[in-house]
Amino acid sequence: MNQSQSDAIVHDPNGGMERLIEIMRRLRDPKGGCPWDVEQNFASIAPYTIEEAYEVADAIERNAWDELRGELGDLLFQSVFHAQMADEAGYFDINDVIKSISDKMVSRHPHVFGSEGNDFSADDQVDRWEAVKAAERAAKSETRVLDGVAPGLPALLRAMKLQKRAARVGFDWPSTDEVIDKIIEESKELVEARDTLTQDEVEEEMGDLLFVMANLARHMNVDPEAALRRTNAKFIRRFNAVEDALNAKGSSPEHSNLEEMDALWDAAKQAEKAEPR
Repeated sequence: MNQSQSDAIVHDPNGGMERLIEIMRRLRDPKGGCPWDVEQNFASIAPYTIEEAYEVADAIERNAWDELRGELGDLLFQSVFHAQMADEAGYFDINDVIKSISDKMVSRHPHVFGSEGNDFSADDQVDRWEAVKAAERAAKSETRVLDGVAPGLPALLRAMKLQKRAARVGFDWPSTDEVIDKIIEESKELVEARDTLTQDEVEEEMGDLLFVMANLARHMNVDPEAALRRTNAKFIRRFNAVEDALNAKGSSPEHSNLEEMDALWDAAKQAEKAEPR
């Protein structure tokens, strides 16, 4: 492709996927591209990919549909970025990426794209999908129960996936009662560790408690990552209300104390509860 053809695609507002791919290729061009983009590699870009995925989730949680369009574009750009670097290294290109996911979706949905019927529930499909994924893992010599649970996942999400995988072979508590008992046990151990053990051992006990909390979330059909993001947002909202109340009095958090801020926090909490849902 010559320069004029490239320019025509880059500046075509209706150029679609071809336009984005050409923009990425130009950004990575060692001779005329962007110096920052040129010097990036898979490892340096990976944190941005994760960040963009979280921003997509945040936009969805806030029902910010106009923002979601842009966030999905940012996430798509990350895929194109990785594919361009892979193409340069001779690993694969964007078409291979598209073929890979298309083949996977077709193979995992024989009831849609094959001759099988579609007269079963969503839960049945989850079971069938897990069987297909198990066969795929076996084909990659991932024969152990916990093989293939990506280590790069957020820790709480990975804990959930590890526990789900173990539960499929019967390694699970039968109800939330046993999980709650374990939470109480782990909490006591954490307090004992705080008083008598090293910081490394305290961290280990904290990990045990968080792992069991993730298990409780799984038993209660709660996504712990989503739950914690929701609580983070609530904390920001209420603390901002505390700060606003102090500012209205000519004060600030730095010039307040815990007793005053705690009272303002309770007021913000009550005001939220009084709002119509």
